[in-house]
Amino acid sequence: MRLRYHTRATPPCFRMPSERQHRREIAQFGKMLYHSGYVAAMDGNLSVRLDEDRILATPTAMSKGFLRPSDMVVVDMEGGLLRGQHNVSSEIAMHLLIYRLRPDVHGIVHAHPPTATGFAAAGIALNQPLVCEVVIGLGSIPLARYGTPGTPELGETLKPLIPEYDAILMSNHGVVAYADTLHHAYMKMETVEHFAKVALVTHLLGRQQPLEGEDLEKLLLARRKYEGSHSAAALPLANTCGSSGNHNGKTASADSMRTSERPQVREFRQSSRVKV
Repeated sequence: MRLRYHTRATPPCFRMPSERQHRREIAQFGKMLYHSGYVAAMDGNLSVRLDEDRILATPTAMSKGFLRPSDMVVVDMEGGLLRGQHNVSSEIAMHLLIYRLRPDVHGIVHAHPPTATGFAAAGIALNQPLVCEVVIGLGSIPLARYGTPGTPELGETLKPLIPEYDAILMSNHGVVAYADTLHHAYMKMETVEHFAKVALVTHLLGRQQPLEGEDLEKLLLARRKYEGSHSAAALPLANTCGSSGNHNGKTASADSMRTSERPQVREFRQSSRVKV
């Protein structure tokens, strides 16, 4: 009788994605941004950290909906072009700043999702704990004061917020989200826009019902176990952040919109009542 010996299968070694895979991934998420309406024309940019010295990024002046893997550019940590057929985006400095301040970040998405960008243009941070998933995954989304895109002043407005948050509204500009992978960064961008739509509905209805007290404490405890919330950032809530998460001194208050019931809100309420 022949004995058979069974050995445990050796688990496959974890392999870092290759540059080729990252190029395909950036092209894929660029198309998703475009088809979701998060960017128009040649707006937005995406990047991935290849290693300590190199970043793979989308080039300037190209629609994110029609990028090919070969269109991407490789830059050094000073923004200099190392390889690629196209020019480097003027907003690469924002990406490099995030990579320097957050060693845990390996993917960045910058876009202009309409609802979230509308809040940024109105000077309103998305900082109220209205939805439990947002509290767990992002904490809150602060509003950075305006800085001209492609200039050092944009970096100065973002610098205090990058270590604490994983997504930031940029006044009169758009949104930047970042994470340990490009996939997760894109999902954070989706979360910001979805939450902005929910917040907008509460403004139209004329009231908000933020989570508070024990309910918030339970969510913060749950954050430690939630797979989608792994982050090196503190992700503070609005009540632990100066100026309620609004870092633009000349912006409007979300509370003022909530407490002042405008005529169109009253009309909306009356028209939506069920007639018996």
